[in-house]
Amino acid sequence: MADTALVLGGGGPVGGAWLAGVLAGLAEAGIDLTGADLVIGTSAGAIFGSRLLSGVPAAELYECQLSGADAVRLAVTAQQTARFLWAALGSRDPQRSIGRLGRAALSARTVPESDVFETVGTLLGDVRHWPERELRIAAVDAQTGEVEAFDARSGVTLLEAVAASCAVPVVWPPVTVAGRRWMDGGSRSTANLQLAHGNRRVVAIAPIPHAVGPHPSAQRQAAELSAEGARVVLLAPDRAARRAMGRNMADDTRRPAAARAGHTQATALAASVAEVWHG
Repeated sequence: MADTALVLGGGGPVGGAWLAGVLAGLAEAGIDLTGADLVIGTSAGAIFGSRLLSGVPAAELYECQLSGADAVRLAVTAQQTARFLWAALGSRDPQRSIGRLGRAALSARTVPESDVFETVGTLLGDVRHWPERELRIAAVDAQTGEVEAFDARSGVTLLEAVAASCAVPVVWPPVTVAGRRWMDGGSRSTANLQLAHGNRRVVAIAPIPHAVGPHPSAQRQAAELSAEGARVVLLAPDRAARRAMGRNMADDTRRPAAARAGHTQATALAASVAEVWHG
């Protein structure tokens, strides 16, 4: 078994802001998560994981949320939301559900794929190369529904991997990477804790702890890792954070409040995280 894994889940611009606040709060409390043997990033978590391992301090990621520097215009219409929910909730069978969502994503009329790469590239900033530390980025094959964990050995660029992980079904098109079409890595698991199998200590930060549809929650995946012998702490938004975040994870005006809520929550929970991380 490896030693430590940091899991960063997806959650759109607002969930990402909360996640940045959590990272900053833990860093201020003396918990340096950048030393993880493995970082797993999904969607927004892929962006922040890439930046964090590339040397951007957690405090800077946090300040970007407060200042509005990471602004993302992700306009989600009521029709897109309804189509997403219709596809994801149309079956109680996980494989059929993800199949429906993949077909909906592939047939939806959205922006060009180049827009996804441009937006994600802007959020990554100067970060363009895979970091030296182990980073795995989750994406879902839109045709098969299978989860792929891209890393530095996958033969794709960091930008390609992160764009694949961020391609929100129906809102953004599945992006073409390595000859296949990929959609958001959180489509069937918002945090993909299953990818941390084999690590002794796991800290998971999940802005949205449950994907839409009949898929395992982050709590269930954390319990499964614990049953295997790992020490796991899962951080998800508390009641105050959920109020600050609101219901629309694309509402850019919510980012500062969400980031502050994440920072506050991390400060309160730092001791329990340190017990696992430093134990």
